[in-house]
Amino acid sequence: MPVHQHIRVTADAVVLRFTSKEGMMVLLSKRSIPPHIFKWGLPGGFVQNDEPLEDAVHREIRDETGLKVNYLEQMRTWGHPDRDPRGRILCVAHLGLVKPSASKLILGAGNKEARWYPVKDLPATAFDHAEVINGAIDHLRTRLRSEPLAFELLDQKFPVSELEKLYEWVYNRQIDRRNFQKKMHTLGLLAIQQEKMKHPLQGRPAQLYSFNRQKFAELKQKSGYIEIFS
Repeated sequence: MPVHQHIRVTADAVVLRFTSKEGMMVLLSKRSIPPHIFKWGLPGGFVQNDEPLEDAVHREIRDETGLKVNYLEQMRTWGHPDRDPRGRILCVAHLGLVKPSASKLILGAGNKEARWYPVKDLPATAFDHAEVINGAIDHLRTRLRSEPLAFELLDQKFPVSELEKLYEWVYNRQIDRRNFQKKMHTLGLLAIQQEKMKHPLQGRPAQLYSFNRQKFAELKQKSGYIEIFS
């Protein structure tokens, strides 16, 4: 039987940042055209006919917020027939991660209004974007067990407490700090730095670490699967 399709595709991004003070934040931009005009939505838009999906999502993030995302991966597709009043439009969602020091938005004359919102306190969102955001957190929760994506959300040098708080937020439970640090050091994923960071409310400065990317690559090549968190 002949198939008559009238389907369009958008590339949209759930861009996240994290600090222990703010928790997990998601990047949203305010829509300036119908449908859902003036509602907040994910950065994204229609994919051009000759454009790869990743190029499209990078373009949309840059055009709407001026932000450069250091990590981006395709996540899944949302395609309910009634998700968009303009017709049958598939949303190919991507997960983007940025470091706190690289999360400043550059909003020029041609950019939309954009801001960071707490994932746990979202405004009214356009389309099914709240569902897409929840799906991104579920995706991150799965990936963090065996992939070092947590370090894409931390600055190059960080106290181990910031890493612990990130895992606690994602999994919504307290972790055993002693066992957590022991496992990280046993795997060799943390490289100690010479610098220390003085906390304003604590007398003793916190030791800073960085992610040992080479060690992770060696472990991955040797065993294939690495259980970082359980």
